[in-house]
Amino acid sequence: MRRLLLLLSLTLVAGCAAYTRYQLDQLYGETDPTRFDQPRIGGGAAVDWQAVQSVFESRCVVCHGCFDAPCQLQLGSYEGITRGASKETVYDATRLRAADPTRLFVDAQSNAAWRTKRFHPVLNERGPGAAANLEASVLARMLKLKSAHDYPKSGVLPGDHFDFSLDRSQSCPAIEEFDRFARERPQWGMPYGLPPLAEGEQRALLRWLETGAQASPATLPSRDHVARAARWEAFLNGDSLKARLMSRYIFEHWFLAHLHFDDLPAGGYYELVRSKTPPGQPLQLIDTRRPFDDPGVERPYYRLRPLQGSLVAKTHMPYALNDARMARLKAWFLDERYEVESLPSYEPKVAANPFIAFRQLPMRSRYRLMLDEAQFTVMGFIKGPVCRGQVALTVITDHFWIGFIDPDREDENAAFLAKALEEVRLPTEQQSDARLLKWQNYARQQTEYLRAKSELLNRVFGARTRPDLSLLWDGDGVNRNAALTVFRHFDSASVVQGLVGERPQTALLIGYPLLERIHYLLVAGFDVFGNTAHQLEARLYMDFLRMEGELNVLALLPANARTAVRDHWYRGASENAKSYLNGSKAYFAAETGIAYRTDQPWPELQGLWKRRLARVLDERYALSASRLPQASLDSLRRLADLKGRSVSLLPEVTFLTVRDAQGRDHQFTLLRNSAHSNISELFGEEDRRLPDEDTLTLVDGFLGAYPNAFYLVPAGQLGGLLEAIRRLKTEADYAALSARFAIRRTDTSFWSHSDALHAAYRNSSPIEAGLFDYNRLENR
Repeated sequence: MRRLLLLLSLTLVAGCAAYTRYQLDQLYGETDPTRFDQPRIGGGAAVDWQAVQSVFESRCVVCHGCFDAPCQLQLGSYEGITRGASKETVYDATRLRAADPTRLFVDAQSNAAWRTKRFHPVLNERGPGAAANLEASVLARMLKLKSAHDYPKSGVLPGDHFDFSLDRSQSCPAIEEFDRFARERPQWGMPYGLPPLAEGEQRALLRWLETGAQASPATLPSRDHVARAARWEAFLNGDSLKARLMSRYIFEHWFLAHLHFDDLPAGGYYELVRSKTPPGQPLQLIDTRRPFDDPGVERPYYRLRPLQGSLVAKTHMPYALNDARMARLKAWFLDERYEVESLPSYEPKVAANPFIAFRQLPMRSRYRLMLDEAQFTVMGFIKGPVCRGQVALTVITDHFWIGFIDPDREDENAAFLAKALEEVRLPTEQQSDARLLKWQNYARQQTEYLRAKSELLNRVFGARTRPDLSLLWDGDGVNRNAALTVFRHFDSASVVQGLVGERPQTALLIGYPLLERIHYLLVAGFDVFGNTAHQLEARLYMDFLRMEGELNVLALLPANARTAVRDHWYRGASENAKSYLNGSKAYFAAETGIAYRTDQPWPELQGLWKRRLARVLDERYALSASRLPQASLDSLRRLADLKGRSVSLLPEVTFLTVRDAQGRDHQFTLLRNSAHSNISELFGEEDRRLPDEDTLTLVDGFLGAYPNAFYLVPAGQLGGLLEAIRRLKTEADYAALSARFAIRRTDTSFWSHSDALHAAYRNSSPIEAGLFDYNRLENR
C-alpha cells in the first residue's frame, strides 16, 4: 500500500510539473538551451554586468562555488550561471559505479550539452521579454521568494525551517516545480539561511534578469601576458623525448595550479591543460578524468588556458611562473646528462605508478620540483577541488607539522626505494571503478615494501651514522616551503608555511618516494566522481603512507622512547595497526644521533625542529605580527592557552575580529584542535574523541576557507571573551557566548561584516586571497 501511495504521489508531482511546463510553453515559447551560449551586451544595454557580477561574487559564490555547492549550481562565472543546476549529487557514499564527471569548463562546452547531462536552467531559456525573463527563471523566483517573507533579525534560525547539514536533502527545483517548492519551503529563498540582499543589490539582479541576463565577453589577456604564456608553452612543448617526458611530469603535478606571472602587472591566472592542438592554434581541450589518463592522441600539447570564474579560497592554489623558475626546470630536467629512450605508455598500471612512468627522469630532479613549492604540493592533498572530504580527512590529525628529508641526504636511499616501488601498486591503477576485493593485495605489497625499507635503514644507520636534524631539509636557507603546518577542520583542512602552534599532535617527515606516492594517491589519481570503493581505498591506503611519515619522525627520537610516543599517538588502536609504525611490519632499531637533554623527547624535538629551520620559518601567523596593543595581545595569548572540555564546545574555525579603541579592526583566526585517541579507523570517530585534550591555536590573519563562526569583540572585552570560553560547559553556555560576540546568520550587519573580512583578506594576502565558503557556518 505504501509503495502504491508513493507511486501515486510521484505520478502526481510529475503530472503537475508537466502541466506547468505546458503552461510556460504556451505563454513564453519552448526552451532553447543555446540562448546563452554566446554572452553579449549590446551598445544600449541598461545593466552593468560588472556590477551584477560583483553582487554574485559577494553574496552568492560564498555558497555556490565548488562541487559541494547546493544543486551543483556554481555562480562564480557566467558559464556556471547559464549551465544551471542538477539534482544529481557529487558526494554519494553509496555509489557503486563511477558517476559521469560534471566539471565546469571541462566536461561540456555548451548549455545544450549540459542539458544532456541532466542540468536544468535557472535562467529563462524560453522566448525573450521582461515577464518571461522573471517568471520562467528559477533564479529570479528564488530572489523574489526571499523578499516575500520576513527573515529574523536576531537569534538562532528555527531548526524546523532550515537544515544546514552538508548531507541534507536538496530540492533543486526546475522552473516547472517551483510553485510547489515555494508552497512547501517558503523560507528557502536565496540567499538560503542568510540575510536578504540589500534593496539595491536585489534590484540590480532582478533588473539584469528582466533585461535578458546578458554579459560582456571575457576580458582578453594583455599583450605582455600573451607573450609570456607563449614563451612557457614553447618551453613545455619541446620536441625531444627528454623535453616531452619532462612536460608530462610537470603537467601531472601542476594541473591544479592557478599559474600567474609574478613579474608582470596583475593580469589573471592560467591553468595548464592538455590540448589536441599545438601552440598557435585554437585550443582543443583533452578532458580526461585524471591527468595521466590516455589523451587519445599521438601527442598531447601542454597549453596555458586563462582561468575562468571567481577565485574561491577552497580551490585557489596560486603558483608563480617567472624566468628563475624556468631556469631551474631547465637545469633539473634538460641540462642534466641522462637519456630518454622512449616515452612511457598511458596503460593504467604504468601511468598510475610514477616510479615506472618516470623512471628515466632523474629522481633528484623530480624531488626538487615537488619541494620547490612544497606547500602547493601538499595543498593538493589537503585542499584541491574536492571541497568536502570528512571520510578522507579522518586519516589525519587536527594539527601536525610536516618536514622534508634533505635532497642531499635522500639520493642513495631513495633510489633503492624508488626501484622497489616499481613493484608496489597504488589502488588508483583501478581508475574510478575500484573493487575492494583487491585491497588485500595492496596491503600485502605495502607490508613487503615497509620491511625492505626497514632493512635498508637499519643497515644505513648504524654505529657510525645516526639520524639527526641534518636529515631535515632547511630550504637551502631561503625556501619557506621547508616547514609546513596542517590543520584539519573536520571535513576540510588547511596547509600553511611555517611551524604554527606550540603543540602539534603529531608530525610527518617526508622524502621523495613518500611524497610522490601521496600525490598519485590523493591528487593525480583521485576522482571525486569515482565509486565508493575507489574513495575508500584511497583513504585506507593513506593510513599506510601517514604512518610511514610518522615512522621517519620517530627515528629522530631516542630508541627507548619511540614505542611510548607511538602508543600515545595510537591509544586504543589495534596491534595490527601499530605494527606498521615501529612494529613487526616496520621497525627502526638504530639509535638517534640527537643528544636529548630532557626526559620529554617529543616536545624537545619540536623545539629543536624550530631552531633547525629558524632562518626559513614563515612567521606571518604569529600573534606578534599584529598591530594590537600589547595588553590585548597578552589577552589573546591567554585565550590560545586554553584547553580541555570547555574549548571542545567552540567551532572548528572562527574568524575573530578585534576592534581597538580607535575603531580599527584586527583579524585573527581561532582554531579548535580536536583530540582523538587514534585515527587508525575509518568509522566511529566520535567514539575516539578526547575532548579533555582539545586545544586552541590562535593566529594573526585568516587561516581556513570554511569559517564556522564570526566573532566581533571590542579589545576592551577580550577578557570577557576569555572568561566566557573558560566557563563553557553546555550548549546553553555557548549560545550565551554567541549572542554576546558572534555575527550570526540573522545579524543585520552580516553582509557588511562579510565584505570587511574579504577586503581585509585581499589587502593582507593579494595573491592567496579568494572568497570564503559559508556552507559550514553554524546556526547556534
